Amino acid sequence: MLNSQAQNSKAERIVQSNLDAYNAHDIDAFMSFFSEDVHLVNFDDQQVTAEGIEAVRAIYEPYFEASPELHSKILTRIVFDNKVIDHEYITGRYGNNDALELVLIYEVMHNKISQITVLREEE
Repeated sequence: MLNSQAQNSKAERIVQSNLDAYNAHDIDAFMSFFSEDVHLVNFDDQQVTAEGIEAVRAIYEPYFEASPELHSKILTRIVFDNKVIDHEYITGRYGNNDALELVLIYEVMHNKISQITVLREEE
């Protein structure tokens, strides 16, 4: 159970609003929560997979278009200071029924998501 202070943190509200836009497939609303210099980072090797808001849009815009049933459900959320850690269960990617579980670490700076670090299951 989350404590009420963590649930009501500004970082958590920003990440939740971003997730709501993701689930609504609203690319403009989704992008509005990112900083101009946002980074997407792979946890395992610390490789930057996208740098800057336009690079992130270039990933998500076609993804939303190709995934009309896209939906992410939060299995677990931890809020700590300016970080939100979500264990997500994602379905409807690219029109298939395969589920994907990811852990995402969102870092919020100046009321925008500045970095997302992605943890994937080992194959």
